[in-house]
Amino acid sequence: MTETYSRSRQQAEIAFGNVQMQFLAKNNAVEELESEAERRDAKTARLREARLAKELADRTSATSALLAKRTKTR
Repeated sequence: MTETYSRSRQQAEIAFGNVQMQFLAKNNAVEELESEAERRDAKTARLREARLAKELADRTSATSALLAKRTKTR
């Protein structure tokens, strides 16, 4: 059941196919960029949490060291 179309219809079908391929390629590129941005944001959040935890641990140990030093001098 192959239908034969007029030449102008065939050209229109080809043009539509090309536009559709470009649209799909653009959507794929946008999806890749968005997923890369999500991964980057997740990594940034993990690194920030690790940095804040380290800073808190450093402050806690510094405070403990000062308290220990103060109790020794008394």
